[in-house]
Amino acid sequence: MARFLLLRTLSLAASLLAASLVIFAAIEVVPGDPASYMLGMNAAPDTVAALRDQLGLNEPLGWRYLHWLAGLLQGDFGISYTYKTPVSGLIAERLALSAPLAGLALILSTALALPAGLIAAARRGKGADLAVTGLAQIGIAVPNFWFAMMLVALFALRWQLLPAGGFPGWAHPAAALRALILPAIALALPQAAILARILRSALIEAMAQDYIRTARAKGLSRRAALTRHALRNALIPVLTVLGMQFSFLLAGAIIIENVFYLPGLGRLIFQAITQRDLIVVESAVMLLVVAVIVVSFVTDLAYALVDPRLRRPA
Repeated sequence: MARFLLLRTLSLAASLLAASLVIFAAIEVVPGDPASYMLGMNAAPDTVAALRDQLGLNEPLGWRYLHWLAGLLQGDFGISYTYKTPVSGLIAERLALSAPLAGLALILSTALALPAGLIAAARRGKGADLAVTGLAQIGIAVPNFWFAMMLVALFALRWQLLPAGGFPGWAHPAAALRALILPAIALALPQAAILARILRSALIEAMAQDYIRTARAKGLSRRAALTRHALRNALIPVLTVLGMQFSFLLAGAIIIENVFYLPGLGRLIFQAITQRDLIVVESAVMLLVVAVIVVSFVTDLAYALVDPRLRRPA
């Protein structure tokens, strides 16, 4: 187990370093000058040059990368060009909304997908299976922003049960949770469809294994074999999807946050891109990549707990 942890930790560090290089290089080659954007098209060249020097944009790329990386390691993400405040504060403020939204959407998608996948696998080829797979196909095909608009039209405009958008802040917890219900459902439905289909396929494959046949031959019912034995072995692909889903929900909520006018991390990245606020884009995207890599690392550890064979040296 110690060797397994060491190898995964080294892989984690190498992935983070490679990601920081790619993100910095990709953001720096994007056309457009932040100083020119901030001062306007009619700004004097010497004024633009002075602002570029003040922002550190005239320094060599290699030095700027090392300075940025050192700041990340110390928790200092720099100062936003646009907001004139520390980027770490901006990201923390927006994460206070985006992280609970992603967590709520993940809980909803799991709560919907697990029973749906179990029912579909237990009733393979029957009406319940066809209904689950059909609904899952629709959920995968339809984009989440369409679900968002339909939810707003029904629950906010027609029935007036939930707010159509905006976020009152966590000073009012009940109102804040009500504001996140529709966005969370819109994010959760496509992910629940994906997870349900993967769980169904994994359970059907597990039910065809020899150890299930042996358990059935000893008198164990199909339902008991499904829940006691097949489900545990079907969890590995499910854990993979769950890890990817949380990262996607955290990073991929830009459209949903704009539909519901939520001041989250995705909307911050969108605004920073349009304003050419490079330091915000670099730091926020790097944070999302860190979340993806760390979740993958935790998922690998979960694999080892579910399947002890993965802990053995090759």
